[in-house]
Amino acid sequence: MVNDEPENRLEVSISAEVEMGQYANFASVWHTEDGFVLDFAVITRPPQLANDPSSGQHFVSVPTRIVSRIRIPPSQVFELMKALEQQLTAYEKETGHKN
Repeated sequence: MVNDEPENRLEVSISAEVEMGQYANFASVWHTEDGFVLDFAVITRPPQLANDPSSGQHFVSVPTRIVSRIRIPPSQVFELMKALEQQLTAYEKETGHKN
């Protein structure tokens, strides 16, 4: 059986402002009823010991600033996970690094 429907091909473009990307050394993933949110952040200062005024307990404060927030529908999470796995495998083969 021949499929007469044309193949979909994404034609991806990127603006010069976005092309350089943002450096992030921390990521947080959370979800809402409608989708998943990926927050990419950078640590802005070294961690330091702090005191919680309400409980008096000490904790380590790690100041961060979100540099990008990406919202994706649940259906795209599986595709993203597969793509990350493929790229991680390729990276490990190319560099010999395994984490």
